[in-house]
Amino acid sequence: MSTLSEKTLQEVIQERKSVRVYDDTVTIPREELEDMLREAMLAPSSSNLQPWRFIVIDDKETQKELREIANNQAQVETSSAVIAVLGDTEAYKNVEKIYSQSFEAGLVDEANMKRLVEGTNQLYPKLPDSVRQNIANFDAGLVSMQLMLIAKARGYDTVPMGGFDKAKFSQKFNLANNEFPIVLIAIGKAAAPAFQTTRLPLDATVRFA
Repeated sequence: MSTLSEKTLQEVIQERKSVRVYDDTVTIPREELEDMLREAMLAPSSSNLQPWRFIVIDDKETQKELREIANNQAQVETSSAVIAVLGDTEAYKNVEKIYSQSFEAGLVDEANMKRLVEGTNQLYPKLPDSVRQNIANFDAGLVSMQLMLIAKARGYDTVPMGGFDKAKFSQKFNLANNEFPIVLIAIGKAAAPAFQTTRLPLDATVRFA
């Protein structure tokens, strides 16, 4: 298997496929899962508020229980781990922490830090909850795709799953009122080839203006 440094971005993108059959004997160290998540969280987000949250489920008994919530999809149980991507509708409450870090790192001056914090505090609390959910959904898509590409570059396979009982998931994992589940991402080593798919031609989906 090629290492991260041996693969080009183009190769990683072309080789990434949704895998549903995993080698259930493979364990991914938590330190490596954390490294992948750190890299994934370099994805962009609205106002840099990073409204994503993650639950890493790598305990086999918990994965078995989660399978019942996730429409009995086998990969939930047989993958090395399942990463649940959540949205936080109150991510704006971290704005001072986020921009203080940027200020301390020398990435923004004090005047701009205060302006960004003030602008966020004026805008986001007034937005309807549904709008903040839409923002979190969008940003979760960005971080999820980045995570799957990072996993592939490291030699792992993934599959995103939106088909699960979100109410039961929220109850089982005691999500706060401002948190909601968006997607489950199984990660591990493929035990069978991925199902191959095609894409519509470019002229069926793209137009220039």
